[in-house]
Amino acid sequence: MQMLGDGDLLFEGIDVATAIDAVRYKKWNVYAKAPFAGPAQIIEYLGRYTHKVAITAHRIKEITDQTITFKYKDYADKSKVKEMTLSHAEFARRFEQHILPHRYVKIRHSGYLSHRGKTARLERLHQQMHLPPPMPKVSISTALRELIKTGVDITICPVCKRGKLIYENTLILYDGILRDVITLHNRGSPKINLNYSQISTK
Repeated sequence: MQMLGDGDLLFEGIDVATAIDAVRYKKWNVYAKAPFAGPAQIIEYLGRYTHKVAITAHRIKEITDQTITFKYKDYADKSKVKEMTLSHAEFARRFEQHILPHRYVKIRHSGYLSHRGKTARLERLHQQMHLPPPMPKVSISTALRELIKTGVDITICPVCKRGKLIYENTLILYDGILRDVITLHNRGSPKINLNYSQISTK
């Protein structure tokens, strides 16, 4: 790579700007070989990365008042499965490093599935193709998701085992203050203040 006096770039004797102009309007056909095990293998492979969380529940072995113990695979030691014990604060610190920044998504759709105007666009496509209208969006609460997935009703009071818990808001420790997450508009993960003696509830 060579930079000329006027700011132009040369790569292996080719002017980069000229090369970009030559190919930017060219129509490309992406060639992809058929997967050996079929499309299901590709979906399963991608799903492990696009929809997985930082750590799955079955890897957590023990939770105490002070520590969390979980299994992990040590690739540096012939992929042996080992256990690690961390404090709650350190576990939370490592976990939050997997939280994506604000507006950063793992999957970004384009074309007729792009986000802006997608609902109206899909409705028009269904009309033109003489298909039934799209199914309406269904909002499923976290409590119902957990009940379906684990069989545990998280709305049951953990003390009396009879009363029902009603969700009010979600608070996190942000700069030493317990804040409602709705009021936060930060572009990244919340800061963790480990000085618990200075926590206020403003």
